[in-house]
Order: sequence, then structure tokens, then C-alpha cells
Amino acid sequence: MAKTYVRVDDRLIHGQTIVAWCPTLSIKEIIAIDDESAKNPMLKSIMTMGVPPTYKTHIVTTEEAKKILSQESTVNRLVIVKFPEKLEQLKDEVVQQAELVILGNIAKRSDTIHKVSGATGIFYLSDRDVAIIDDIVAKGKEVCFQQLPTTTKTSWESFKKSIN
Repeated sequence: MAKTYVRVDDRLIHGQTIVAWCPTLSIKEIIAIDDESAKNPMLKSIMTMGVPPTYKTHIVTTEEAKKILSQESTVNRLVIVKFPEKLEQLKDEVVQQAELVILGNIAKRSDTIHKVSGATGIFYLSDRDVAIIDDIVAKGKEVCFQQLPTTTKTSWESFKKSIN
């Protein structure tokens, strides 16, 4: 049976996605969900130029993603969103299907007040981000922080303790 993995990474599709995450998770379909990027042909082109044709790749709006994700898949999918709030908007379509939610890079924003200590990258969260992730965990989904498949996987519970 096909699996759906979710990655929260504000870079969406980039080199690590293609050379590390997709092979490790046996991904065949990538669904990047970002309304702004989906409406910008230049951004879409930049993001997809390094993606081999072996991956079916979508850069779509939230509404387009709902349609794609409502269709049953026979291949493993990687759903990528920039920020946790998108997961809240797609909880019926994405969160219920998710095998695992993997937290990656999230840059500082105007509402972020938590910088994660010890993270090997850029990782900032707002109170709302924390509440959204807590809600996903409360629904029985596994959430972890992991920069790359070869680095340590830290559970949300352990990871949350490093927030300051």
C-alpha cells in the first residue's frame, strides 16, 4: 500500500529533497503545496529544474492539493509545505493520510518567538505552529524533527523541550 509522508520545509523542493528524502522514503510523487509558488511560473520552473523525470511533481495551490490528495495513490508520496499552518488547512486531506510528519527548515517570520536550540539549520516556530503540531500529535500522528535521513530523528515530544 502506498504511503504519504509530509515534510515541513520552507524551501519546498530543493536538492536534499531529491537526493536524500525521495530515495530513502521510496517516493515516486512529490506534491509541494504553496499558493504563491503555484501561481508563479518562474518559481515553479526553478523548483522543478533539478527534479528527475522519474518523479511525478506537482507545485500546487491548497485547493489543487485537496483534489490531488483526495485521489487514491498507488505510489509513495512526499507532501511538502512551507509552514505548519498549511497542515491545519489540509488536516483532512494530508494529516489523516500521513505516515510521518518530518519537520525541516523554517526561517524566522514576524510571529515566530521560539528558536529551536541545537537544530542544525534554521528552525523557528510561532505559538500557533506549536499548537498545530501538538494537535497533530494528539490525533495519533508521529511528528519528528530530522534535517536529513542520515541525521538523528528526534520525536516532537523531545524536540519540543529544546524550544526556547
